[in-house]
Amino acid sequence: MKRLLFTKIDNSPLIIFRIFFGILVSLECYGAILTGWVRRTLIEPQFTFNFIGCDWLQPLPGYGMYCYFFLMGTLGVFIALGFKYRYSIISFTLLWTGVYLMQKTSYNNHYYLLILISGIMCFLPASRNYSWDATRNPVLKADSMYNYVKWVIVLQLLIVYTYASVAKIYADWLDFGIIKILMLNKASYPIIGEILQATWVHKIIGFFGIFFDLLIIPALLWKPTRKWAFFASIFFHLFNSIVFQIGIFPYLSLAFTVFFFEPETIRKIFFKKKVPYVLKNIEVPKYKYAVYTLAGVYFTIQLLLPVRHHFIEDDVLWTEEGHRLSWRMMLRSRGGKIAFTVVDKKLGTSEIIDHKKYLTKKQQQRIASYPDFIWQFAQRLKKEYAEKGQEVAVYATNSKVSINGKPYRAFIDPKVDLANVKWDYFWHNDWILPSENR
Repeated sequence: MKRLLFTKIDNSPLIIFRIFFGILVSLECYGAILTGWVRRTLIEPQFTFNFIGCDWLQPLPGYGMYCYFFLMGTLGVFIALGFKYRYSIISFTLLWTGVYLMQKTSYNNHYYLLILISGIMCFLPASRNYSWDATRNPVLKADSMYNYVKWVIVLQLLIVYTYASVAKIYADWLDFGIIKILMLNKASYPIIGEILQATWVHKIIGFFGIFFDLLIIPALLWKPTRKWAFFASIFFHLFNSIVFQIGIFPYLSLAFTVFFFEPETIRKIFFKKKVPYVLKNIEVPKYKYAVYTLAGVYFTIQLLLPVRHHFIEDDVLWTEEGHRLSWRMMLRSRGGKIAFTVVDKKLGTSEIIDHKKYLTKKQQQRIASYPDFIWQFAQRLKKEYAEKGQEVAVYATNSKVSINGKPYRAFIDPKVDLANVKWDYFWHNDWILPSENR
C-alpha cells in the first residue's frame, strides 16, 4: 500500500491536467453566457427548481448571474495559469456547486462530475510547476507528486464508468428502444442524421456503450491496450460531442487520459524543458492517516450513492428516486401530462391552475413527469396563496407519464394534498403511484 500510494512520480500529468481543466471550465462558463444558457435557465424563469432543501440558493437578481458565470470563467483561467491556485480552485468549486444546487431543470451528469473533480483538485498540489504561483514563489516549485494523486483520479473514473455501464444492462437499452428515441431528434443533422436512424447503428451504439464504459479504464491502465483504448476514447467522446452536444464533458474525459500514460511520456509531449523526475522513491508523509481517512470516507460514499435506489421501493425508472448522482446516463426519456387543482380549505372552492403561466417551456416538460418538480410546484402554489391569506390544498390531477415511449400511465395520486405532505429525501414517497413492475 505504501508503494502504491506514496511512491514519488513525475507530476507532469497533474500539471497538464490542471491547465486542461482550467481551460475547459472557463469555456463552459463563458460559453454558458454566450449560448444563452444562463439567460434561459437562470434569468428568464420566474423561479428555478433548486435541489430540495436548498431553497436559500437562488439566482442573483437582474443580470447578476452573468457576472456569476463570468467570475467562474475567470477563475477557470486562473486555475489554468496556476494563479493563486488554491483560492481559485476552492472558489470555483463553491460557486459551481452553488449554481448546480440552485437549479435542476437542466440537470447533467457532467455538472455533478465537475463538482467532484474540482473538489478533489482542491487537495492536490497542481500548481507546483508551470504556474504563476511557482514562478513568484520558487519554494513551491516541485517536479514530483505522490502516486496517490493519480490513483484518486483513476478510482473516481472507474466508479463513474463502471456504474454507467452496469446501469445500461436493462431491457429498454438492450432492445435499443431508448437509443432509437434518443436518435429521433438527430434526424435533421447533416450527413449523419439519416444514418443515426438505422437499426444497425442503434445496435452498435448500444453494445459499444456498455462495453466501452465497462472496459475503458482497465484498457487504459494496461500498457498493451493503452494506445488502442486512447484512440477508442477519442472516437467515442467526439461522437458524443457531435451527436449529443453535451458541452465540455467529452473533452474533460479525454483530458483525464493523461493520468494513464507514463509520466515521462506526458513530460516529453507537453513539458520538454521540464526537469525529469526518475527517482521513484517512497516517502510516507506525516499526514498519511488523513489520506486514508479522507479517501476511505469519500470513496465509500461514491460507491454507495449509485446503488441507493435498490433500497428504495419501486423502479427508479418510474419514480426517479435515487436517479441523480448515480451515473445513470441517457437511460430514459420521460414525457408527461398534468393539471393542478387548488382547493380553498375554508370556502371549499376549487380552481384549475394554468401552470404554463409560471414556467418556461423546459420547466413545463420537467414538471409534467418528475415527482420532485411536481411537489415543489405544489409548495410554491401553497406559498403564493398563503401570501394572499388563503389556506389551500393542491392536487395533481390527470397526472400521467410515459417512460421510453411506452403508453401513458397514471403517475401521481390525485387524492393526496401535495401542498401539505412532506418530501421524503431518502425513501419512497407513497403519493407516487406504483409502476407496472411493482
